Amino acid sequence: MGASAGGSADLPEPVVIELRRTAAELLGDVSSYADDMLDYILERIPEAAADDDLRGLTLGSCSSNLEAALSMVRHGIDASAATAPVTALEHARAMAARGYSVDVMLRFYRIGHAYFTARILAGITDVVPDPALALAVVTDLQRFAFAYADRISSEVAAEYVAELDRIQNRVRAARTDAVRGLIAGDKIDLGRAERTLSHRLTGWQTAFVCWTDGDDADLARVGAAVGAHFGSPPPLLVPDGAHALWGWVSTTRAPEVAPEDLAPLAEQVPTNVRISLGTPAQGPGGFRDSHAQAQRGRRIIELSGRAAPVTSYAEVALVDTMSGDLDLARAFVATELGALAVKGRREDEERRALLAVLAAQGGLAAAAEALGVHRNTVLQRMRRAEERRGRPATERVVELHAALRLAQVLGPAVLTTEPGAT
Repeated sequence: MGASAGGSADLPEPVVIELRRTAAELLGDVSSYADDMLDYILERIPEAAADDDLRGLTLGSCSSNLEAALSMVRHGIDASAATAPVTALEHARAMAARGYSVDVMLRFYRIGHAYFTARILAGITDVVPDPALALAVVTDLQRFAFAYADRISSEVAAEYVAELDRIQNRVRAARTDAVRGLIAGDKIDLGRAERTLSHRLTGWQTAFVCWTDGDDADLARVGAAVGAHFGSPPPLLVPDGAHALWGWVSTTRAPEVAPEDLAPLAEQVPTNVRISLGTPAQGPGGFRDSHAQAQRGRRIIELSGRAAPVTSYAEVALVDTMSGDLDLARAFVATELGALAVKGRREDEERRALLAVLAAQGGLAAAAEALGVHRNTVLQRMRRAEERRGRPATERVVELHAALRLAQVLGPAVLTTEPGAT
């Protein structure tokens, strides 16, 4: 008869009668069985007695499930019609709220089924004296008990998952609100914010943004790698859509973020991921300011197509400051560099040579060493650069240096395709 118990379709009439009578007799003592089932479960699942509320819900779930199952048998209702009692659903929500895994929660139903087999069915001959009839009753009750437990455990598992989602959504919402409040500079309760975020806000804060163009990058793992690199507790991570992640590392002292210090971290970054690091700063204000820098650094990285896996804001701060208005920056580069502000391999070589000389304060030898070319090559490229510019490198040196730096970092975003174009 499938999962039914007490039905008349496939069972002899004497078995149906005995099933219903047996169920009615067991129902008369259901509270005692529920207490006994609770003790049986507590011996095997100590978590069930974690607190008085959970213990009470466990007892309520035992009682309501036993009463529901036996009532269905008594009235010949198929197990497919079973629905989880309210106390069973509340028990599932309580387990989720206390952080127990779904496996622990489902053990209650496996252990409950074992109790039904071990305690109730073991004494069936006391209720049904006829051995042949008792065997038929036991067989059908076992079949029904399994089908009932299977159906109810699926329902409570679904409720557990739903409650876990609700809890996680509330946690995410609270974390997002706290982060946005800090970024906005709102007045906050520092202790409460730290508890909500599980993140210390009184130390040095180093913000980062990591992002990818693909779908196969594990940004949470990348964020964890950033935290491990700086020797901090797990960083605070906040998803920014599907392909980006905000993060903050809290340390007791300011971490080193020079390019050479970041080399070990860069080696761990997947090829399709980029990381922008803000400057380390202290306290809630540092949390905000470092994040703003990481975001601004991302803008420069995306504008320039920079290939480096990790970029600290200090590396691009000057260019960021000068390129807030990109049209203005492009016009400035064109004015200062003239025909040198054109896309092209030769122009690029000449710009780099001129920038290296300026960085070396006019030293051709030092510039040649930095570029890895001969001193005379640097001199030739510098002269051609001055010709394209239309004025010597000694004129408007500060402006020249700034324009060359903009061109070096932003490249096509501030360069033109033809001499004289803007």
